Amino acid sequence: MAKKAAPKKKPPAGRKAQPVATPKLKGKVKKAARPAPASAPLPAVEGETAAVLDRLWGVVMSRREADPNTSHSARLLARGTTKVAQKFGEEAVECLIEAVAGNRPALIAESADVLYHLLVMWVNAGVRADEVWAELAQREGVSGIAEKASRAQKLAIGCGTRTRKIP
Repeated sequence: MAKKAAPKKKPPAGRKAQPVATPKLKGKVKKAARPAPASAPLPAVEGETAAVLDRLWGVVMSRREADPNTSHSARLLARGTTKVAQKFGEEAVECLIEAVAGNRPALIAESADVLYHLLVMWVNAGVRADEVWAELAQREGVSGIAEKASRAQKLAIGCGTRTRKIP
């Protein structure tokens, strides 16, 4: 008995599918459909919002003194800043690989890993989530190019040194 082909998924309402080149496989290039960037924020899935990040930050904070044998967060934090930063970097690279490959489900999963490891890095460095949210709110509504140029100037002046970051 022949299997029926799965129906093609339609992009969410208000989004148009765009072809995306995926990595070459044995000399052939496949095209995958990708939703067009949305001009407005998408609704949360099943009632979830960015508040999940605040809750996760709280969980990681509570694990600072937990037993490293029973908590992954405690184990990472116990290994120090270098290991915490290394894990964040590894997860970021994995996220980039999935983005380039056009693997949307894996990109979503790796993005969650990146956010988790970013929160662990904040906790390790003593950075509170509300400090980052305040910084984002301060930048909201400002042109990305103007904001980045302003930030580079502030960094150079505030540190008394030139930055290597590209403005």
